[in-house]
Formats: sequence, structure tokens, C-alpha cells
Amino acid sequence: MTEKLLVDLLEHQDNRLRIFDMGRRIQKLSLDQFKRIEKAEIPYPTPFLHHAWIGLLIWNPAAKDQNLIWFLKLPLDEQGYLVQAARDDIVNRLLQNVINPESQEDALKDNPFAFTPDPEKMACFHALASRILHTPASRYYEEVQEYFSGQHPEEYWTDLGLQGLADFCVRLDQGSNNQQLCRALKSLPTPLLMTLARMLEHTQPDHHLQKALTSLITLKKEDLSAPPELIAALVRGISNGIDSTSRELIIDQLLESPLALEPEVIAAIATRCHSSLMQQKRLNRFLECLAAGKAGQQGFSRVLSDLMFLPDMRLQILAAFRNPERSEILSQAIGELLGSTLAKQEQPH
Repeated sequence: MTEKLLVDLLEHQDNRLRIFDMGRRIQKLSLDQFKRIEKAEIPYPTPFLHHAWIGLLIWNPAAKDQNLIWFLKLPLDEQGYLVQAARDDIVNRLLQNVINPESQEDALKDNPFAFTPDPEKMACFHALASRILHTPASRYYEEVQEYFSGQHPEEYWTDLGLQGLADFCVRLDQGSNNQQLCRALKSLPTPLLMTLARMLEHTQPDHHLQKALTSLITLKKEDLSAPPELIAALVRGISNGIDSTSRELIIDQLLESPLALEPEVIAAIATRCHSSLMQQKRLNRFLECLAAGKAGQQGFSRVLSDLMFLPDMRLQILAAFRNPERSEILSQAIGELLGSTLAKQEQPH
């Protein structure tokens, strides 16, 4: 392992550094926590698809308009620890360019571990960065505010900028933004509602907004014309809400409905609400839905491969596998999953 730490190289006397997990949702990682991850003292806390998805925001307080943003997708080993060869590669690239600071951007961007977030997540990251840096929101923000305050016709939503929507979601605590969104939710066009809901997973909706979103899920899950993608987006919208009891109640209702067989809905529960699956009875029901779902064995294996990589979920899932009351469908899906896993382990390397 290279002695130098990535954190130490990027944060020096003139620079400030913030690190974010970009996997399931955008959330802050403390520098001390990331140092321990770099030193392989602890596994990565929130792996997604067997990788650590990292967002780096670097700025100089004296020149906030010259900030740098990088995104790194770092592989994890079977225990969830950072693969040191990947970390060392990035550190070495920076060390090679340390004499020429202008080339540091290339050192992190032009490497095999760089990735580009999807447009919605990128917009939310920029919105969060502008709040951290105390810089103004984008020029599209005011137009979104006007739309939610009723100053534009409903069909005007197609003219709203994605960055403006992200700025609005990240600034729900300002002015009457939260109140206006709560009031407008039920009448929003489906595409706009889905975009907003997915963006809200990167924030923490308060009780009022979470209640409005939950009520909308209750309403839409009885509407046969409502697309499963909308329900999935709304689940993501409440996934980081303050009220865990309310969230778990609606998840239980979804798991008892035909919507739980839809790949988008079950994936949203798995990837965004996995903490709610720590309750064994709920986890058992989730696994039954996943096994019987429309995504088939491939979907079952993919979702569980990701979930079982989470340290706190692995033992819970293995315990559920031993449940004597599991259905034949679930037993068969488990058998195929474990069979394919063993087959891979037995292949010559």
C-alpha cells in the first residue's frame, strides 16, 4: 500500500475537501471515516454493486469559483474493503503530477476508475455543492420556484431545467419551497413527479413532505394505470425520510400487493430501503416477492448479490434462507443462487 493517503494529497493548506458516497444516494463521508477506509481499517460502509462510488469536491475558500469535482468508482474486495491496488494507482497518478497542479484534474479524470453520474444525480451533486460553497443556485432555480408557486401553466413543466429542479429539492428549507411542493404533488405530470421523487432521495424530506409522498403512494398503488416506475420513484423519494415507521408501513403494504412483483418496485425497496429489511418478517416477505417476481432468477440473483455485500444484511439474509416456512418458489431460487455461486468459486482462476 502506498504510504500517502488520497485524502492528505487532496486536502492541504489552501484546499478544502468534502467526500460523498454516490452509490445508493448522495451522502457525506467524513474525512476521518474515509482515511480509515483508505487504510483498510474498516470496510466501505455503503457499497453498491460491489464498488465504492465516490464524489470529491475540492475548493479553495479564497477562490470558490475554481472548485474541482471528481467521481471515482473504486472496486472492493470480497470483505468490502477497498482494493488497495486501485487506490494506489490514483495516489501515484497524483504524486506524478504534484509539481504541476493544473494537471491534477487529468490525473483523476483520465483514469480507469473515473465515472460519470447520471444527469439527475449530477444535477443534485452540483446543487449540494453550491450550498456547501455558499454560491448562488443555477439560473434555472427561480423558474422552478415560479412554477411551483403557480405562476406558470401546468404544461410549462417541459421547459424547466434539470439543474433548477435539483436546486429546488436541495433548497426545500428555504422560503415556502417545501410547502409549495407538498401542495402541488398530487397534480404534477407523471414525468415531472418521477424526476422530483428520484431527486428527493438525496435529501431528507421532513414529516410534511414524507406524509404527502406516502399518501401519493397509497393513492397510486390502487390506480391500475399508474406505471410501476412511478411507484418505484416515490419509494425512492421517501427512502431517506425522517419517519421510518411511516416508511416501513407503506413498504409492508407494497409487499402485500401485486406491485411487489414489478422489477422496478422491488429494486427500489432493495437498493434504497435496505435498512427496513433488517426486520426478519419483512425480509422473509421481501424474499418471497423477489423470488416470484417478473425479473425471474436473474433479477433475484442480482438483487441478492448486491444486498448480501452489505455486512449488516448478509447474516439476516442467510438466516432467512434457513426459514423452514419458505415457499417452494423461494427454495428453488435460493438453490439456483447458491448453486451458481458455488460453481463460480470452483472454476479455475
